[in-house]
Amino acid sequence: MIRDARPADAAAIAAIWNPIIRDTDITFNPVEKTEGEIAALIAERQAVGHAFLVAVEEGGVLGFASYVQFRAGRSYARTMEHSVNLAPKARGYGLGRTLIQALADHAAGRGMHMLIGAVTATNTGSLEFHRRMGFVEVGRIREAGWKFDRYHDLVFMQKILDPPDGQGARPALG
Repeated sequence: MIRDARPADAAAIAAIWNPIIRDTDITFNPVEKTEGEIAALIAERQAVGHAFLVAVEEGGVLGFASYVQFRAGRSYARTMEHSVNLAPKARGYGLGRTLIQALADHAAGRGMHMLIGAVTATNTGSLEFHRRMGFVEVGRIREAGWKFDRYHDLVFMQKILDPPDGQGARPALG
């Protein structure tokens, strides 16, 4: 089941996110998140109409996904950068596809134009996942991030979302 994240999910999200932060180059961020920071992040994103979703099964959080405006300023108000993270035991069963589709549906339903994924170039699984989900590579920044005593390239993947009315019109953003 996919649902909106709640502040009470923060500990379960931290249990998924912090090993990714600590042990991988999937994210360039080297600082683990506290439960309070995650609860605040959930509230902040949802308060502005952005998604922060969790996948749950039998009461446990198996993964989470969210999006936030790609860059500051009104010109970017319909361009969202997303993140999808799964617990190790939840990988390989289609849950990532379900979460990203839920994000895309949420974003399109709110008039967003595109989703952007910023993927570490060595994360070939994520690059392939994004391709399968209809994203295309639109750019690479060489040596964009520093982690584990070396530089990592960053790949931007983009997916244009279908307009909710099928005609290209977008609702006004408030």
